[in-house]
Amino acid sequence: MTRLNAGRTLGVLRYNDAFGPRPYPLSQSGGAVKTQARFEIKYEQLLDAEGKPCVKQLPAFARDPEEMVKMYRAMSLTRAFDTRAIALQRTGKLGTYASCLGHEAAHVGVGAAMQEDDVLCPSYREYGAQFWRGVKPEEILLYWGGDERGNDFSGPRHDFPWCVPIATQTMYGAGAALAFKTRKEKRAVVAMLGDGGTSEGAFYEALNSAGAFQLPIVFVSVNNKWAISVPLAKQTRAETLAQKAIAAGIEGIQVDGNDIVAVRKVAEDALKRAREGKGPTLIEALTYRLSDHTTADDARRYRPDEEVEAARAVEPLRRTRKYLETLKAWDEDKQKALDAENKASIEASVKTYLDTPRQPVGAIFDYMYAELPELLREQRAEAERMEGEAHG
Repeated sequence: MTRLNAGRTLGVLRYNDAFGPRPYPLSQSGGAVKTQARFEIKYEQLLDAEGKPCVKQLPAFARDPEEMVKMYRAMSLTRAFDTRAIALQRTGKLGTYASCLGHEAAHVGVGAAMQEDDVLCPSYREYGAQFWRGVKPEEILLYWGGDERGNDFSGPRHDFPWCVPIATQTMYGAGAALAFKTRKEKRAVVAMLGDGGTSEGAFYEALNSAGAFQLPIVFVSVNNKWAISVPLAKQTRAETLAQKAIAAGIEGIQVDGNDIVAVRKVAEDALKRAREGKGPTLIEALTYRLSDHTTADDARRYRPDEEVEAARAVEPLRRTRKYLETLKAWDEDKQKALDAENKASIEASVKTYLDTPRQPVGAIFDYMYAELPELLREQRAEAERMEGEAHG
């Protein structure tokens, strides 16, 4: 394996005659090795850490101040929401919560690349993509507050709910993509997961199926370097996660996940190929988890402070704002106005969440069967009796 660089060959697949019939005669020296195929994994970055373009001409949307401001506003709302949600959890008003601090460009960039009729299969922290597609903050709070009505969220009705089991969303994402292909619909699926999810068997099965059937799906692995407390180096010996696409016979690309312009461009290209019947793509978005894995975690126990601070210096909101300033599309007054707007909007959502009446205990029996079996009818009656006694 060679060290990864943009556009360079990542590795060479060689044939060894110890496995299967020989494709050509052996030499007298005892063996022959022939290069069968070569592969590349490319790396995309369009804005550097200071928000300066890395290429002569950026994509059209990146040259449109209104579109860039729209994405920056979505990123800022996501970060403000994240901060408030953690505060709610710390004060006992929310259950365990999965922060997305540092992931804003990867999530919003993917959401901005999607069409309305595409399908999003999230894991459990892609709030930026969901906000972009119409999910309301109070619905996310309901979900993490233990109310499943939060999973019946706004936005496209065909998007899937949050998925806590790791990487299983890639499987039903592939199934949805197969349905689109069978029905000849010009739609695509985006299945998002973390770096830890790429170590799961479900991911490999979905990836292989997508390649074998040439499905219109884009897998986005947001590589934040840590699967809870397990660093990437202990998860895999692969130099990149993007190269896992090679074994499935599909496109694989690595992108700077803190560069919202590059993320959106790469995602748009992959989705376009998918809709045109040119097959799936695996995108590895390199970023960093600036927060704990969830509010049940303490990352200080396993991550060095200097690593976190180095990542904070290249975080996505700072980079995007600097680029907007070069476009003369942003300044400190606009930032203050946006901060105030986000605060008011989020507080309204928090109030809606806190004022939402709790469901009765019997609601847990409502949505599995058209008609409850006798055993569950008895359990429901017992649960309702106990609830009544608890409330006097």
